[in-house]
Amino acid sequence: MADEKVPVDAEKGDPSPIRPVNRAEAETILKHNVDADEALKAFDGREGETIVIDAETTLHESFGMLVDRSGKHHSLLCVIYGLNYLDKTTLSYASIMGLKEDLNLVGDNYQWLGSMFYFGYLAWEYPTNRLLQRLPLAKYSAFNIVMWGLVLSLFATVSDFSGAVAVRFFLGLFEAAVTPGFALFTSQWYTRQEQGFRTGIWFSFNGFGQIFGGLVAYGIARGNAIHGFSIAPWKIVFLFTGLLTATIGIIFFFIMPDNQLNARFLTKEERILAVQRIRGNNQGIGNKHFKAYQVKEAFMDPMIWAFVFYALVADIPNGGITNFFSQLIVSFGFTPEQSLLYGTPGGAVEVISLVVCGYLGDRYGNRLLVSLAGMGTCILGLILIVALPISNSGGRLAGYYMTQASPTPFVAILSLIATNVAGKFHQKTTVAAMYLVAYCAGNIIGPQAFRPKDAPQYRPGEVTVLVCCCFAFLDAVFIWWYCRLQNRRKEIARAQPGYIKLENQEWLDLTDRENPEFVYSL
Repeated sequence: MADEKVPVDAEKGDPSPIRPVNRAEAETILKHNVDADEALKAFDGREGETIVIDAETTLHESFGMLVDRSGKHHSLLCVIYGLNYLDKTTLSYASIMGLKEDLNLVGDNYQWLGSMFYFGYLAWEYPTNRLLQRLPLAKYSAFNIVMWGLVLSLFATVSDFSGAVAVRFFLGLFEAAVTPGFALFTSQWYTRQEQGFRTGIWFSFNGFGQIFGGLVAYGIARGNAIHGFSIAPWKIVFLFTGLLTATIGIIFFFIMPDNQLNARFLTKEERILAVQRIRGNNQGIGNKHFKAYQVKEAFMDPMIWAFVFYALVADIPNGGITNFFSQLIVSFGFTPEQSLLYGTPGGAVEVISLVVCGYLGDRYGNRLLVSLAGMGTCILGLILIVALPISNSGGRLAGYYMTQASPTPFVAILSLIATNVAGKFHQKTTVAAMYLVAYCAGNIIGPQAFRPKDAPQYRPGEVTVLVCCCFAFLDAVFIWWYCRLQNRRKEIARAQPGYIKLENQEWLDLTDRENPEFVYSL
């Protein structure tokens, strides 16, 4: 019986306290033994054995340290996520490199090209999350990476608006798997204390992507101006970034493991330790049984809807700025070539803010509150853009750089989906889909806020972005408060007479709401 064995805390190696059995609660939990997490496979034949994870083992066997041994796994997530953002911004670079003229874009055609990517993303988001559950995680992710790279390179072949719309739609469809897939990788390999910083690291490569993309686009534009090319320079941008992405995707297919159980760079004992060290996450590493009640629970949780609202209001600004930042910088009084170069420091701001906030958030156990420093900086930058006259190009450019700190709460909440949503591949994939559907909706709306008739200052779009960021700030504060409230309630529940923590309760694929042992990260 579970009450005869002492479960071990995966983080400290200490026995967890045993309380008297509450039979009704025990039976409710134990019914999940028939559809428990795949992590239990690592312990087949070792029932009752105590596996102690001391500080030295925890450090040595963490995925972050395994990168030092293999030199390729976590770095691949970072590189691919940088390409993910670079591929989104190629349209912005191309917009001032002759794309509008070559495709005969008129009126709001460009705005709809910006939005169309997210229609594809939106249409495939929930199906792709279900496929992330049902199929091998790394292999399915690699397929999508290769396909999005090939589709992006096909943009160089389009000759009119309709062809560009088709390519943008399918580009969004294949990129829909990347963010939720990488969040699942992070929750598989890292402890809850590590996830915020690790998510911040790979997401920060958006900034590196912006720096790299700006320099590549500037180099191509200068080369064309000096030497001339046989094809349009914007087509070279799409070919280069698309084929690079597809190549990295092929490497990802052969190198990245689906989970600890098929990681070729781990021995059998190391696989057990790699699973054991994340026991404290109360989430496991994967479960392919569909559980309708977990999906229903996700739709009834106020925290989840707060996540969704944040993604909506925070990504209206993202959709506008991502597609229009090159044109915004031109509107500040700079030339198109200068705008390609002057956009790159914004990427550095994003990298620094994400890495610093991710590190401090995990260190002090307060990801959300620390991340609000980035959104506060963004709001101040937007006030500069809105308030300063159009003639003050330097001040408005500085304001734009400050807006690039805005992703910090988005990344903190994305990491909280990995950390705070249990019911591994059912509730978590449902919540990730809901979050990213709202993300799509915001990014569809965002470009529509920047109307051609409002050029060159785009004042209504700037004000819309500012208001949305203020709402996002308040919503993040609410999420922090709500998680603290739930932790206090769970603490009271664990203190009740008759409560017990069962052996292997962490691997029974319980949701965060039905597991009294689950503690929400802040």
